Amino acid sequence: QVQLVESGGGLVRAGGSLSLSCAATGRIQSVHHMAWYRQPQEKQLELVATITSSGSTTYADSVKGRFTISMDSTKNITYLHMSTLKPEDPADYICNADATVLGPTSSSPREYWGEGTLVTVSA
Repeated sequence: QVQLVESGGGLVRAGGSLSLSCAATGRIQSVHHMAWYRQPQEKQLELVATITSSGSTTYADSVKGRFTISMDSTKNITYLHMSTLKPEDPADYICNADATVLGPTSSSPREYWGEGTLVTVSA
């Protein structure tokens, strides 16, 4: 019903910048909340940044001042711009969204996940 497709991952030198995007598609009524998580290899999932439908944002302490999350509400796309990348930033970056779908009656928001996009940082 709702699919999240990430793009923009790749190899970046330490200190460089990279932008990720996540597009929500399908029978979407409203996207209420979007977020970026990351999971380094053999490590736990970490919440990186969130953005609400009202435009409020939150960031993990480790990325404050370096990463910026934004959303194009007309296209249901969220972006994560990353700058001053550090050796600890490499991970599989995964998009998350809470959304309602189109239907004959009102529905409660459900959570959807993307497949992830890999970010690698080299010295």
